Amino acid sequence: MVEKHGGSEAARLRQSKGPNGGMAGGSDAGMKESFAILRIMILVLVTIICGIGEAAQIEYFNVMDYGAKGDAVTDDSVAFLKAWNDTCNSEIDEPTMVVSRRQFFLRPTTFRGPCKSKVHFALLGVLFAPSGPKEWKELNDTVKFIEFEYVNGLYIHGVGLINGRGKGWWDISCRYHPDLKECGKGAPTALRFHKSTDIHMSQIRIIDSPQTHILLLGCNDVEFEGLFIKSPDGSPNTDGIHIQATNNVFINSSFIGSAGDDCVSIGDGISNVNITYVTCGPGHGISIGSLGGSGNVVNVSNIHVRHAIFNGTQNGARIKTYQTGRGEVRDVEFSDIKFIDAGNPIIIDQYYCGNPNGCPPTNVGVQISNVSYTDMYGTSKADIAVNFNCSGNVACTDIKLENINLTSSTIGKQVTSSCNNAYGEAKGTIEPKSCLSSKT
Repeated sequence: MVEKHGGSEAARLRQSKGPNGGMAGGSDAGMKESFAILRIMILVLVTIICGIGEAAQIEYFNVMDYGAKGDAVTDDSVAFLKAWNDTCNSEIDEPTMVVSRRQFFLRPTTFRGPCKSKVHFALLGVLFAPSGPKEWKELNDTVKFIEFEYVNGLYIHGVGLINGRGKGWWDISCRYHPDLKECGKGAPTALRFHKSTDIHMSQIRIIDSPQTHILLLGCNDVEFEGLFIKSPDGSPNTDGIHIQATNNVFINSSFIGSAGDDCVSIGDGISNVNITYVTCGPGHGISIGSLGGSGNVVNVSNIHVRHAIFNGTQNGARIKTYQTGRGEVRDVEFSDIKFIDAGNPIIIDQYYCGNPNGCPPTNVGVQISNVSYTDMYGTSKADIAVNFNCSGNVACTDIKLENINLTSSTIGKQVTSSCNNAYGEAKGTIEPKSCLSSKT
């Protein structure tokens, strides 16, 4: 059940030493002093090696050793939780839970901390969620598939796959099937991190979540790299990654094709998000928002999106707020971005409304300030390629455009800019021509 690696280098060294350190005899004081120094050096070396050997011990907890079948049919949840419990409570630093290269069916499962040290979760196989709403509801949990909660120091890595099997949920979505008698507005998240810190995840694939693929809720210090996330057309609300009440997030070198919603959506209570080298599409783009839907005071700052590609997305770099919102969005950077047949490549929409019956006007608004768009180019399938539709109550201020070159996806057509209560400046080549006002 447990494999240990490490050993007693000291024992091997002691067996190999000669009675006098392997040196020829001598009786003078200098030779004796040399022997003494040599013995001390060997003892120090042995002590160091023993310490390294002890520190290098690694423990593996393989779910197969806890009774998992890995046949994609048997419920292996209990075996996974037993393996997690031993991993989480291991006395060895940074133990590893191993999910072998097999196919595992799990019911909704929460891996809960805190653990005694940082832990590794080596996902090499495939995890299958329950197949549809009926099966989920019988399990009395329709919120999430896999969850890590209260874990401080988590490394998820491997070449594994999480399959959310979401089609059954999409087929009863009120968004796409409003006339269906028992349509549903909510659906489970494939992978949720809740109130955890120091999270690292790399090279994992997640497909076909019933709703959001990855949710960060109340977390800090998160790093994702090399992820593959995908869902097809007709998969409503399947955000690739949604971030809520979380700080210090790094998303790097990933492909996110969540056709049913945003590739990355940034909610309220967020600071310090860095998104680099992400390919987004199909999907709704990378969005800050929607914010302020319940009339709350929002606070979002220090968001950086760099070296991204938007391929066939409905939107590109987007900020969206409800008219009822208050608070601020500030210090946002979009730079070095390529658009390929993208709708609304650059957009601020402060009249966003998720209600099909419309949203009434208000006398408040979210303050958007210090937003920069630099070195952005490509093709737009929308006639308005740059659209700053800011609140009539609270202007967008300190908007910066530099080196923008957007053309129409349709040969011979021209794209334009549109501004409403938007103030800032433009530098370098700007196409389409800037419509920003220079003074507030």
